[in-house]
Amino acid sequence: MKQLRLGVSAALVALMTLGCGRRPDTQIAGDTAFVGVNVIPMDSERVLENQVVVVADGRIVAIGSSDEIDPADGVDVVEATGQYLIPGLTEMHGHLPNAQASETDTQNLLFLYVANGVTTVRGMQGHPSQFELRDRIDRGVIAGPQLFLGSVAISGRRVSAPEQAAQLVREYQMQGYDLIKTLEGLSLETYDALARTAQEVGIPFGGHVPDEVGLRHALASGQVSIDHLDNFVEALVPKDKQADEWPGIGGEGAFVDRIDDARLPEVIAATVDAGAWVVPTMVLWETGILGTRPATAVLAERPEVQYMPPETVERWTRAVEDVLASSDVETARRLAALRRTILSALYEAGANIVLGTDSPQTFSVPGFSVHREMQLYVEIGMAPHDVLAIGTRNPAEYFGASEEFGTVAVGHRADLVLLTANPLDDIANVQRRAGVMVNGRWLPEAEIQKRLEAIAVLYGN
Repeated sequence: MKQLRLGVSAALVALMTLGCGRRPDTQIAGDTAFVGVNVIPMDSERVLENQVVVVADGRIVAIGSSDEIDPADGVDVVEATGQYLIPGLTEMHGHLPNAQASETDTQNLLFLYVANGVTTVRGMQGHPSQFELRDRIDRGVIAGPQLFLGSVAISGRRVSAPEQAAQLVREYQMQGYDLIKTLEGLSLETYDALARTAQEVGIPFGGHVPDEVGLRHALASGQVSIDHLDNFVEALVPKDKQADEWPGIGGEGAFVDRIDDARLPEVIAATVDAGAWVVPTMVLWETGILGTRPATAVLAERPEVQYMPPETVERWTRAVEDVLASSDVETARRLAALRRTILSALYEAGANIVLGTDSPQTFSVPGFSVHREMQLYVEIGMAPHDVLAIGTRNPAEYFGASEEFGTVAVGHRADLVLLTANPLDDIANVQRRAGVMVNGRWLPEAEIQKRLEAIAVLYGN
């Protein structure tokens, strides 16, 4: 709903006539303006108070004090006095719909991201149909976040020879993917062929670290992102205590009693020195992979599951119960605590960390999951400003797009979240939205809530 433009009322005209005030000299044309807003630009830890931010054609065209600039006639004004404007958030390990998803489910899933202030997503479950999806979003046909597309995963199940990996890398680069997605099961020789070819054709590769490859080799090979803290636990196990067969995803519990804490500083230093980006996906791992809590307990605190199809929620519930039935809860909790220790050490050492949640995945609902992930980061000792950077500025640096998004600055994409309270005081305030702007399109919170309610009703909730 458009709000009335900040005009000159009869009372203000009278005051101006008396010389008690005047309209700012500079008037800025545009489509939308946030007036009286406190801007948290995320270029440093600061707040710019009582600002006017003008948007035109999907870009920020002006930022200045309310005393200095004013939106021109015809600009739609969002009255934001006392509110806070931050850059849109980025989900760095999101799953996107493929061709098998219905149009309704596709649009609903994309909206869940946007509704929570997630205006950019790095897709990590690639499918050729996602190129058309990205194009439709870019053209404004459907509402959705800016998309960066990871390829169809290259895994040991699909690839058994170095030549196959090299061929796929070349094909995916030609098709226009932004990243080669690595998955489990690759032999060292096949992984090396993948890495070598990716560097030759100029496409980054990242995701999982295959067990036969190991963290240190992945870092040395230039893997751009280590998702899920994959293979960090294994890297803490001395060679003489390593197993002949690796347990795979979620099987790190087999190593909890074998780790050497003294190895942690070296592992952290190697990660920092390599410049690799870490995408922790902590909440998902604790909830759906390790099996630390029963599904009923998780469901009770995740009202956002009402926005997912019921068959999806049922599948998630069974998956959690299956994990619990086959794992030792105490070991799972010890492993979860160890992962938190590793992430805390990475943070203290200044490692490159970006926000990712693996949504939609077991009880990790798109958009909503980023808020749970950010809260966990604060719980382990991160400052709210640093957590915001992990979700905004850092991803833009990862993409080499710091002049495009990630901060509130003139010339940047108008991907913004308007909040009713300061997130630097409490990271939970990122959930206290007044609205979201994605690529210049303003969605007030009332409109967001109306759409969310319709999605819940559609899925029988």
